[in-house]
Amino acid sequence: MPSLFAAYLRVYEPLAAFERDEQHFWRRYVREGRAVAPGDGPQRQRTTVLEALGSGWTRLPDLPAEAYVLEADDTLLVCPWSLRVRVAEAALSARDGVPSIIADAFVPPTFVGLAQAVVEDWRAGPSRLHEQVATWGVPLRWFVFVDARERQLSTQTGNRLLRYRTQIAKARRRAHRSLSVLRRSVGDAPITEAVEEGTRWLEQFHPRSVLELDYGGLVDLLADEQLDADDSPSLVAAGLAGLARGDADSATEAYEKLVQRWRAVQLLERAN
Repeated sequence: MPSLFAAYLRVYEPLAAFERDEQHFWRRYVREGRAVAPGDGPQRQRTTVLEALGSGWTRLPDLPAEAYVLEADDTLLVCPWSLRVRVAEAALSARDGVPSIIADAFVPPTFVGLAQAVVEDWRAGPSRLHEQVATWGVPLRWFVFVDARERQLSTQTGNRLLRYRTQIAKARRRAHRSLSVLRRSVGDAPITEAVEEGTRWLEQFHPRSVLELDYGGLVDLLADEQLDADDSPSLVAAGLAGLARGDADSATEAYEKLVQRWRAVQLLERAN
């Protein structure tokens, strides 16, 4: 199957962050060798969801509990997929801003009611979504949370990847510092609101969690030289540093470089 041209922002939490029953489940899940590698996960997720939904979209079935697993400093960390909730949220989001006659054709009203019930039940509990997905590019706000020195790069055939992994405590500090700079320099702009939303999301997780920004299938859109030269987190850091010292010119220069780079990727969606 072709690559899914998407990037992923994931949080891996230690087992201590989960309820006792969930801890037992995830231990057994790992012991049985059921964990899915990040490179294989997106296709597995899509296949699982499409097979479960069927063609009529008349039900929102239970979906299997799957997760990505990571070991860091002899600690087992888990990033659950939470597919049922993510499908429900995606269905509701797909109707936003769309005329009802068109929305109903894609997401039937009966399915909407089921999706709303799933999302409301989820929000009423202690659970949290561990993975965010962005297609045809990386949201610029994600680069706020990582540092260029945390990059992991491979251009080997069959194992091409670019990702950043960091302790969530570091990601939170960067997020709060950036938010402070943005509030002082640009106020309640969309970028400020986006970083604030991301900061709130990070605060939901265990302090010993690990954050991962994974370019996922986007690596198939970029040549080896482009992956090697990618310095997006550094450009974001340079832009924020410029804003912090009142140097609007350097901040604008960094921002324009970043936007131009990722706009070229986004335009590939419309390429023939």
